[in-house]
Amino acid sequence: MAESQNDDSIKLDEIKLDEEKSEEILAKYDREYAFRRLEGPVAKFVFLLAVAWSLAQLYTAAFGVFPSTLQRAPHVGVALIIIFILYPARRGSKSNRVPWYDYMLALLGFAAAAYHVIYYKELVWRAGVYNTNDMIISVIAVLLIIEATRRMAGPVIISLATFFLLYAYFGNYFPSFMAHPGLTVKRIAVFQWLGTEGILGIPIQVSSTFIFLFMLFATFLRKTGIGDWLTDIAVGLTGGAIGGPAKAAVIASAAQGTVSGSSVANTVGTGSVTIPLMKSIGYRKEFAGAVEAAASTGGQLMPPIMGAAAFIMVEFLNISYGRIALSAAIPAILYFTGIFITVHLEAKKAGLLGIPKEKLPDWKSLLLKKWFLATPIAGIIVLLVKGYTPMMAAFIAIILCIVASSILKETRMSIKNIIKALEEGARSALPVVVACATAGIIVGIITLTGLGMKMSGGLVKLAGGNIYLTMLFTMFGSIILGMGVPTTANYIIQATVSAPALMALGVPQIAAHLFVFYFGIVADITPPVALAAFAGSGIAQSDPLKTGFEAFKLGFAAYLVPYIFALSPILVLVRPEGASTMVFVFSVLLAVITAIIGMICIGASTTGYFVTNDKWYERVLFFAAGVTLIVPGITTDLLGAVVLTGVWFLQTARVKRKATA
Repeated sequence: MAESQNDDSIKLDEIKLDEEKSEEILAKYDREYAFRRLEGPVAKFVFLLAVAWSLAQLYTAAFGVFPSTLQRAPHVGVALIIIFILYPARRGSKSNRVPWYDYMLALLGFAAAAYHVIYYKELVWRAGVYNTNDMIISVIAVLLIIEATRRMAGPVIISLATFFLLYAYFGNYFPSFMAHPGLTVKRIAVFQWLGTEGILGIPIQVSSTFIFLFMLFATFLRKTGIGDWLTDIAVGLTGGAIGGPAKAAVIASAAQGTVSGSSVANTVGTGSVTIPLMKSIGYRKEFAGAVEAAASTGGQLMPPIMGAAAFIMVEFLNISYGRIALSAAIPAILYFTGIFITVHLEAKKAGLLGIPKEKLPDWKSLLLKKWFLATPIAGIIVLLVKGYTPMMAAFIAIILCIVASSILKETRMSIKNIIKALEEGARSALPVVVACATAGIIVGIITLTGLGMKMSGGLVKLAGGNIYLTMLFTMFGSIILGMGVPTTANYIIQATVSAPALMALGVPQIAAHLFVFYFGIVADITPPVALAAFAGSGIAQSDPLKTGFEAFKLGFAAYLVPYIFALSPILVLVRPEGASTMVFVFSVLLAVITAIIGMICIGASTTGYFVTNDKWYERVLFFAAGVTLIVPGITTDLLGAVVLTGVWFLQTARVKRKATA
């Protein structure tokens, strides 16, 4: 952690939550961490299998992927084996023994994947003519995936998958536009497991290539200590300002979130330092937990790496990852600007000062001493911009991590650390693999029954062709689904059902997909089920629901910005027809500047403070000014500027009157 020559400087290691407490909070709110602590031969087997899995993924990144199902089926099979051995059937189980039936399930997972490898040529030659053995192995595979997903992702997504499987079989009993003749068990099962449009479809294709490697990259970054280094720099850089620890939380979470696909893990990782710091200078417990939760959740929106779902977007939209990252940049900047402004105004309102300068880590010294830790992130950005495939970019970035860490003895990764990173990277990919596989079941049924177009049309019809209502229904659908479904699976489902409805009403493709992507992510700070906020409350020892509502207020920009870029897609860099490059660049710059000013207004409205405490009508005016400034356009910008200026004059005059009274 940070070093300082002053004995009175803050010792972040002492402030940081102990590892045992962090793991307890993670296990409570993130199913990924509720695993058995194995010992003996079984632990060694899982360790070796996970390392071999990571090495196999690195091999395909360097030398090319295998043919479709030969790449994807073993990817799912290895995940099933590890999940059934590591994760108990009942989440609260305290036993670290693996029961006999979990060994059986792991063996069946191996058999289901091996079937694809052993009979690969025969399955290709038969080209859709399936026998009884095909059906049996496919049914087993579907059931195994549903059970593995239940253990890792909870009941909501598997209930949804089960509903769609029943819908495929009992289609003739469904009313209206949902009705279809119904399909046999054999047709449903083999389509799901032996084809490339169900479980082994696009989501697993992306999981078995891009996503796994980027999660492995994130693990290597953590092992080099870049997370602690970024947190130390953020505290040193902003800790002395008004509300400094809260601002440090925003900056550190944005930086760490670029390589973290988990809102909860990011909240606990960064929050174990920043939340105690915020509380130490007087921030309310609920607000401290909420700041970290809102900032950590936004990490998935922050380029260059974003969350796992962004890689699936590459395949759905058939555009480069660099293009998606660029499109997401302005909305992400607005999101974090909104949070940063809100914590500043909250600190001003409460009169909270920063940490004394002499007690802060020396960020300049940290930067000079360990600047090389940033080279893997800088490297991956350059590689993506230069047009390297995401797989190759991630592969090279992992090598850069190892090389960069070798510069100083204290950061150097030993062979043991590298092998441990390979194992942890594989384990971090497990929830994404099963989420993608189960989302593949749902998408497969939607494709097989033709429900996708019907649902998109039904959504537009329900909204009466009104774009605002369609967006509202899509928002609620994404948030409700996101409360119980992992972000990746949520995006896949909504991209199949809701995004086409938005596009049918004229929303550009990239804007429509980012719309559903955003609302799937902010479910983590949306009450009543706000998992990131609940994790933050565990560290802050605050009321979970109150922390959730505070996080909702802090992240309010994330609920507005998608509407704005869907209606005015210049914010996601969609060039208006006929606009020259000069005009387009000027329009983007103007839109960004006015939108940032709009974020200031939104912050003043939600905190109730600007120059001084707001009157109730001033909060309404600030909100109106904020929305009009965020919406690109000369007329709206001028209107927002006039309202903002008027309220500023009102508050300034009030402050002067109080001073002279």
